[in-house]
Parts: sequence; C-alpha cells; structure tokens
Amino acid sequence: MAAPLRFDGRVVVVTGAGGGLGRAYALAFAERGALVVVNDLGGDMKGAGKGSLPADKVVEEIRRKGGKAVANYDSVEEGEKVVKTALDAFGRIDVVVNNAGILRDRSFSRISDEDWDIIQRVHLRGSFQVTRAAWDHMKKQKYGRIIMTSSASGIYGNFGQANYSAAKLGLLGLSNTLAIEGRKSNIHCNTIAPNAGSRMTQTVMPQDLFEALKPEYVAPLVLWLCHETCEENGGLFEVGAGWIGKLRWERTLGATVRQRNQPMTPETVKANWKKICDFENASKPQSIQESVGGFIEVLQKVDSEGGISANRTSHTTSTNTSGFAEAIGTKLPSFSSTYTELETIMYALGVGASVKDTKDLKFVYEGSSDFSCLPTFGVIIAQKSIMSGGLAEIPGLSINFAKVLHGEQYLELYKPLPRTGNFRCEAVIADILDKGSGLVILMDVYSYSGKELICYNQFSLFLVGSGGFGGKRTSEKVKAAVAVPRRPPDAVLTDTTSLNQAALYRLSGDWNPLHIDPNFSSLAGFEKPILHGLCTFGFSARHVLQQFADNDVSRFKAIKARFAKPIYPGQTLQTEMWKEGNRIHFQTKVQETGTIVISDAYVDLVPASGVSAKTPSEGKELQSTLVFEEIGRRLKDVGHEVVKKVNAVFEWHITKGGNIAAKWTIDLKNASGKVYEGPAKGSADTTIIISDEDFMEVVLGKLDPQKAFFSGRLKARGNIMLSQKLQMILKDYSKL
Repeated sequence: MAAPLRFDGRVVVVTGAGGGLGRAYALAFAERGALVVVNDLGGDMKGAGKGSLPADKVVEEIRRKGGKAVANYDSVEEGEKVVKTALDAFGRIDVVVNNAGILRDRSFSRISDEDWDIIQRVHLRGSFQVTRAAWDHMKKQKYGRIIMTSSASGIYGNFGQANYSAAKLGLLGLSNTLAIEGRKSNIHCNTIAPNAGSRMTQTVMPQDLFEALKPEYVAPLVLWLCHETCEENGGLFEVGAGWIGKLRWERTLGATVRQRNQPMTPETVKANWKKICDFENASKPQSIQESVGGFIEVLQKVDSEGGISANRTSHTTSTNTSGFAEAIGTKLPSFSSTYTELETIMYALGVGASVKDTKDLKFVYEGSSDFSCLPTFGVIIAQKSIMSGGLAEIPGLSINFAKVLHGEQYLELYKPLPRTGNFRCEAVIADILDKGSGLVILMDVYSYSGKELICYNQFSLFLVGSGGFGGKRTSEKVKAAVAVPRRPPDAVLTDTTSLNQAALYRLSGDWNPLHIDPNFSSLAGFEKPILHGLCTFGFSARHVLQQFADNDVSRFKAIKARFAKPIYPGQTLQTEMWKEGNRIHFQTKVQETGTIVISDAYVDLVPASGVSAKTPSEGKELQSTLVFEEIGRRLKDVGHEVVKKVNAVFEWHITKGGNIAAKWTIDLKNASGKVYEGPAKGSADTTIIISDEDFMEVVLGKLDPQKAFFSGRLKARGNIMLSQKLQMILKDYSKL
C-alpha cells in the first residue's frame, strides 16, 4: 500500500473554513500534519454580519484531535492580514485554498450595483488579495500550492447568478495565469468546481442530495493538488459525490473566410457557418501559443502569394492524417547551398563566438592561419528544406506550420566543413510517428560536395494536435536522444547572450518574425521575441568543442539535442557537460531561472589519436609538396647565406578544397636554415595561407603575390612585410 500523503511542517491557509467545504479542507490538512490557519469572517451566506464562533469551533475541533491550528477573522479583502496570521503563528506559508464565498442571487434585470460589486469583491478580489499576499513568500522559498474555487455556474452559466458566474469564471482566468507565472518558482495553481453541500446550498438542495454531496468527497482532490509530489498545474476539475473529472477547452477546426486583397463579408461567414461550428475532429488547445497558432498561420497564408480560397479546405483548417503512410519515403526537390567565409563568420558570431576569446579568432577572422567553419554550421546548409515550405507540397502530408515545433536535431559530419562550400542537398521524409498529443516527422537531409557526402542532418518536427491516428510510436530510423548521467557534471561553461543575439542569428537564414518582432511574438504568447533553438544549439556545441577538443573542428563527429524550452535574448546559457569516453553528454540551462532549455544531448568526438595531422590527407598528392622538398634540398648548400639575409621563420598552410591539407615551415632564422613538414617549432614570424593551386601559380610566376594578397587568394598574418623576402626564395630556390 502506498505511503499516506503527509503535510508535516507545511502551513496551510483555508479561507471560509468555518463550515462546509472549508471546514472539511482544514480538518483533512490538520489530520495529515499541516499547520492550519482557519479563516472565516463569520457572516451569513449573503455576506452580512461577522463573528468569531465559526472559525473558533473548527480550530478547537482540530486541536482536540491533536492538530495545530489558529483562527483568523478578517475579510479576504484584507488578504495581508490573513497571511500575516500564518507568518506570525508558524513563520511561513505553503498552501492557500481560496474557498470563501457568498451568494446574492438575482435575475439579471434585478441585480443591483451592490449585488454585483460584493460578489466580485469577496470571490475574485478576495482570492486575489490573499494569493498576492502569499505570492512573494512562496517565490522566495521556491514552493507554493494554490487552489481557486470556481463553480459549474461559472463554467456553464446559471439562471439568476450572472454576478456569481462572472466572478467564478474570472477565478479560472486568474488561476491559469498564476500557473504560468509561478511555474519557474515551483508554485502550482489549480482550479476546482465543487458540487457539495454547504451553507450556501443547504436551503435550496433536497436533503438526500445534500447528504450525497458531502464536502468530505471534495477534500481528497484538494489535498492531492496541494501535495508537494503533485505536478498538476493549471488544471480545472469538477468534483462531487466521489467523482472527479478534468475539463479542457475544445474548439472546431474552423474555416478561413477571407482572401488576399478581398473584403471579408457577413455573407462569407454565413456560407461557412456549418464548417465554423463543426466539432468533428475538434482541436483542444492547451495554451495561448496553441490558441493563437492558427491565427498566425492564417495571416501567413492570406498574405502569401495567391491567398486562400474561402471555399476550399486550407492547410490552416485541418491536418489530414489519412495519407501519412504514403508520405514516408517521399523525397523533396534537391537544392543547392552555397556559402563563403562571410556566411560562416556571420554564423559564428550568431552563436556567440567572440574576439574576446583569442581561441575564437579562428572562427571569426578569415585571415587566421587555421580559419575554420564551426561544425554546427552544417544545420544551416540543410535548413532550406524546412524554411522553403516544401513539406506542405508533399501528397498526403497536410501541414499546419503554426503548430510545428522543432523537437530534436541530429547532425553528423564525415569530414570538417570547408571554409567555403557549394553543396547539393537531398531531403527525404524518413518516418512519421504517432505520439498521441501530436505527430513527429523525421526528415533526413544529406549534403554532398560533388559526389562526396559531407554531412547528414535529421530534423525531428513535432506537429501539435495531430496525433492519435493509430500510427507507430517508435522507429529504428530515429537518432535517439540520451539522458545525461546522474552525477554532478564534469565541466560547466556559461555565456551571456546579447540582446541582439536573435537579430544576429537570423541573418544565417531563419527569418521567422517570432525571433525579432515584439507584436508577432506577443501574438504567439511570449512576452518578447525568443531566441532560436538552433542558436542555443550552436552555443552549446561551441562549449563542448572548447572544453573537450581545444576548438579542433576535425575532432567533431556528431551532435544530438532535444529542444525543451525557449530562452530570451540577454539571458545566460549554462552548458553542463559529462565526459564518457569520446561521448560528451550535455544539457543547457538558463542560468537565471535554472530552466533546462536543451536536454538529453550529446556530442561525439573523434579520438585525438585518430585525427590526422594532414586533414583530410592527400599530402603527397599536393603539387606544393614537391616545391617545398626542392626548396629544402637547395637550401642545404646556401642556408647560412640565406639565413643572414632573411632572419625569419615562415609557416605555410596549404589548402585543398577549402580545408588545410598540409602545413610546412621554412626556418630561415636558426642555424643554417631548414624546411620541414608541420607547424613551426616555436613561433612563426609570418604565417601564409594559400591553396595548393594558387601556390603553384605564384611559384611559376603566373600569379603576382601582392595581387593574390589583395584579392584574398593569399592570406597572411604576423609580420607581413617579411613576406617580401620570400620572393627571393621562391624565385631562386624553388624551380624544379
């Protein structure tokens, strides 16, 4: 048998606890160890009068049974006094059950201002005042449980209770918002709509029904929702006579009744009325983001070229699941993805690389001797398959893009990305999974340089509200996420994002206005524009590469990540990392809130011993190799003479296909000089980066070195003026 739920040490405030439901709650909490504040003004059911007897009787009842309780006789409109009683008596407050209420039933035409106002003050304002007084205390202790009491009248309406119904539904709205705002502080807020006998219902309810609807049949739900192990937050429950049910909103799929540059008329509304009101295959929005998602999609579709026909089914109004099977294996049209150093530098800056860290210079300065493309730039190469909207054109796969979330991402590189590239990309629908609350589309994208496969992406797209069609839940094609180890991390790195981070990252091709337009993000339910998930992904991968691979891109093999929560530009990203062999597990948090934004993630590294000094290797196949070997032979006889004239060490980085293919050093400073393959032993005075082809052009006199430098074909750093002395070497000692 499960252990009983206890509330030892928890301080509970129950308003309106002098009888009925409130008394049942107070007794139940006290019986399970809670310290209880019994609040009751002591008036009648219409709110008239006051007295201490109801609260005192319940306190005495609790104490007789060995519990601890104190009374409070203040109106809930003076919430600060109610909460102060708890703090003075017990030093804290953990739970607030807003139960106090009165009735002033009148038909709508007979409701007076006083009848209206007092109901709003006691029910809605009273719950606000008590909860607000407790809120900051709960936030500081990172714990709180709150109950709002609505009613069937508020949910469904009831004759003669317009004032009461309005207040009770207002409490649901208050509860829903507090559930959102309190979540990060472990404050949960839920709403109940009880059917129970009380002082307010005793005179209008038959005695046998009154007995069946005992308050004791409601209290167990309240206790569970207020227990520390209960994760429910933002729920609405009807409860009574031993039955409990959860409620949620439902809406039709609706119809779009306007076209681009066309007036919207009552006639088009009338023509679509049956469809507007058809609850077959209805959606069940769970958040304001889901609620407004359809409107965002309508705006995008109406404003797009061609507009929407008012008389046909659009992608915004339904998600057709019948053709999913035939969509699996569908190949999207292939596309090209071309980039230069400009795009790779822009991306590096977008994911936080900075000149503040000299190790990042290789990612943001094309003249760096080991200039490299960040491995996660591989997702930018492939993302056009998502951004182009091609998914919407696949037969049998009707996509409402307003409901598509980027759930997970996998990227694997088969060799380092070149500093510039021209790729051919092929995308295919690998599988479609039914997750109940939604479906998952697995899209594989293969990127080729010529005929060589360079990188592979798997985009995992979650389509909210389209599950439950009877499909499979798992697939062997999924690149699975892996939970992080259950021990303290081996390393933690942090980076504070810039307020301009999203504005900068979007220049890499994700133009979604959600990340920059406050009006658009507000419509989507966010207080301000959010950062791209793939931007956080790039930050995290940089941290792993920096911590465990010394920023060596040739050691990067693969990355997998699950996107959990959004972050806002300006917040600090904290990457926690665990090393297990060549796999680095990680998760990323918002440091200010502790919220995990990337979970179950890892980076696979190539073992350091497995990285060739010459990436990717053609060494002897390079034409420049013969030249350096010949220079070395000819310097043996005249080395002393040349060293006196030059007195410098030159390091050469020879590239092939955009990658560094070989490094050579010409040492004309030490002893009689030497030419050897590899980086300089010590420091080089000048480092020169040039392709194998252009190097040969310079050696053969077909390409002037100065012109090559100013055109960007030859790059140099260090003491660039010393490179003028190289002309003598190339002219006199390199000819074959």
